[in-house]
Amino acid sequence: MKELPSSIGQLNLFQQLDLSRFYNLKELPSSIGQLNALREFDLRGCSNLKELPSSIGQLNIFQQLDLSRFYNLKEVPSSIGQLNALRELDLRGCCNLKELPSSMGQLNIFQELDLSRFYNLKELPSSIGQLNIYQQLYLSRFYNLKELPSSIGQLSALENLKLLECSNLEKVPSSIGQLNALQKLDFSWCYNLNKSTFIYWPIAWP
Repeated sequence: MKELPSSIGQLNLFQQLDLSRFYNLKELPSSIGQLNALREFDLRGCSNLKELPSSIGQLNIFQQLDLSRFYNLKEVPSSIGQLNALRELDLRGCCNLKELPSSMGQLNIFQELDLSRFYNLKELPSSIGQLNIYQQLYLSRFYNLKELPSSIGQLSALENLKLLECSNLEKVPSSIGQLNALQKLDFSWCYNLNKSTFIYWPIAWP
């Protein structure tokens, strides 16, 4: 199947939509935004889908969005910032994604954000610091990331920060010392980081 019928928007009692591994799916109808009861949307492995309709921002009670292994995704629509109930966003393996919209900073009730295997993304938007109810942030194998934005220190509820194999990471802002709720910090195989970077942190270098 290469596309969904636009009439899918009439299924206004839908709470869960699973389109995972629909390898031939190339487009989503804008009527997706009419699924007012939708809470979970799984698009894992939709490798030929290149974009999301901006109407996705109309899903006001949306809680979980899985876009992992969405290999051809080129951009995330700015309307994603309107998903006020979103708690989990999985973007693992979106290897062609080159930037994230600043509107993501409006998603201030996140529990988990997974950006692992973002091979082409070079930086995080400074608005990430506005996500002040974070619990977990995964940036593993974020190969082109060279530094973290200083705003990351504003994530006062962040408990788990994972930067495994961020091999080009050179700089970590001193503001990371403000993460008072942080319980787990993983910089394994971050070869370009200097130990001296951590001298002034209240977090012990392993």
